[in-house]
Amino acid sequence: MIQFELSDDTPVYVISVAAQLSGLHPQTLRTYDRLGLVSPGRAAGRGRRYSLRDILVLREVQRMSQEEGINLSGIKRILELETKEQRSRGLLAEMHAEITQLRAELESTRAVAARLAGLLRSRNQSATLVPVRRSDASVTAQPGPGAAPDESQAGADALGRTAQLRETNDGI
Repeated sequence: MIQFELSDDTPVYVISVAAQLSGLHPQTLRTYDRLGLVSPGRAAGRGRRYSLRDILVLREVQRMSQEEGINLSGIKRILELETKEQRSRGLLAEMHAEITQLRAELESTRAVAARLAGLLRSRNQSATLVPVRRSDASVTAQPGPGAAPDESQAGADALGRTAQLRETNDGI
């Protein structure tokens, strides 16, 4: 069984049905299409297919024209501005969501940075209290290209402590 998903924007109504649903003459719908007020979808044979949203816009055009006395070019401008406003609101909502996400990521990053800073402080404080021997002869005091700063600093600290221990042992 094939599932069809219908939304308010799905073009399903032929011009005669759209005319009945909107209370307008089919020729009026053709005129509105030519003027760009309501642009329905097209079927394979190029016949107009109106969506529920198109029907609602047709009714609104009729209301503005009859009740408000707005001419068709004014109605077209109003519809264009409403469309732009809807797009702007959608974009604004997306930006608010992105800002909220970025703020959460920033707070998470700050928390990680604070934990890392605490670990580095505690490591540096404990390093002066507990000597550590390294049997790794490849560790140098200067960082090599591409070496992470933490690794080269740890190697330099270990070499310095090893030298201090040797001096202490030589003096005993």
